[in-house]
Amino acid sequence: MASSSFLAFVTLASSCLILLPCIVSGWSDGGATWYGPRHGAGSDGGACGYHGDVEQPPFSAMITAGGSSIFNGGKGCGACYQVRCTGNPACSGSPVTVVVTDQCPGGPCQAEAAHFDLSGKAFGAMAKRGQADNLRNAGSIKVQYNRVPCNWHGLDIAFKVDGGSNPNYLAVLIEDEAGDGDLSAVELQQRGGSGSWAPMQESWGAVWKYNSGSTLQAPISIRLTSGSGKKLVARNVIPSGWQASRTYRSIVNFQ
Repeated sequence: MASSSFLAFVTLASSCLILLPCIVSGWSDGGATWYGPRHGAGSDGGACGYHGDVEQPPFSAMITAGGSSIFNGGKGCGACYQVRCTGNPACSGSPVTVVVTDQCPGGPCQAEAAHFDLSGKAFGAMAKRGQADNLRNAGSIKVQYNRVPCNWHGLDIAFKVDGGSNPNYLAVLIEDEAGDGDLSAVELQQRGGSGSWAPMQESWGAVWKYNSGSTLQAPISIRLTSGSGKKLVARNVIPSGWQASRTYRSIVNFQ
């Protein structure tokens, strides 16, 4: 007869193959609550700045706000986690994959070392079939979580130019990074590629900014450094004639 630990490993490995190519590793203990509509996406984007994108693919409302250790002052935006609950009769025990899109700043989110304030949709997805509302009615539960790579199934990184940008100032919301999902540094290089890379500052959440003090020379390339230190260049991703509030999709992503 197979041991319970072996069956748990097989269940997790099967979930990884279905959801994303992840490496099976140890689970950590945390807590979870939920917010927003019972079947919805939590908020309209929250502290990471994704706005209505949280309801659309690839996020598809499977999102979470994070306590301080998960949100990490905005550096955790875009990171992916598997979360499962086992301490409630309605729990299926199977993991769901969520992406960090918001901050949970107080209450139970600060009472535990790691806390996930999930969307109503994501919280209910941890339940047995037909038990989603019973699980949501529990309100606050214990969970186990595991950091996993993000896999956006071939979608490339998007750069959404902030509405306050102007010829001398560029701010971009960066989303859909595969792999680590989060960013530790962002730099830009102006037209021609011969100039040095200039560091951008984290404005808030997943928004990075650069104030040149003079007219920016487009097209502009952007170099990303992931949370684990991997680098990637989106060459000329901000084109000549760029406009505020427009989204420019690159042709690259982390592997």
